[in-house]
Amino acid sequence: MYYCYFDTPIGELLLAGEGSALSMIGFPKGAMRRDPEPDWIYNEEPFENVRTQLAEYFAGDRKIFNLPLELGGTEFQISVLEALQSIPYGETTSYGAIARQIGRPKAMRAVGAANGRNPIPIIVPCHRVIGSGGDLTGFGGGLDTKEALLRLEAENSTGLL
Repeated sequence: MYYCYFDTPIGELLLAGEGSALSMIGFPKGAMRRDPEPDWIYNEEPFENVRTQLAEYFAGDRKIFNLPLELGGTEFQISVLEALQSIPYGETTSYGAIARQIGRPKAMRAVGAANGRNPIPIIVPCHRVIGSGGDLTGFGGGLDTKEALLRLEAENSTGLL
């Protein structure tokens, strides 16, 4: 597993993956804070495209990511992660809407749990899922980070790349 760090307006992110596929983004704080494992190898080269696209995203210039991802988890979790990727930039949805989208309308809590275990936040935009009443709900990088990502997208939601 290779890893490197990338400095962003929300803090230093940990990027990790094997080969050319990204398998993890770790936040600098919150429940999704991650540290590299002792056997991981520091190498920025495999993440050059990830870093470029993240920089474009934080500059407000990238709305859609085009990266090879390694989505881990159960079949259900992967279906949730794939559904998250269909949420348009600058928009939000609810856990219930995702549950309906994947054909499991009563699985809102399970969708919430899968959303909370998203290993590749930002690129798989779990921050775009909010409570059915419009409330910001838990987020692995902290609610202030979720709010910052949603604000960034709201300010830059015109034009697509």
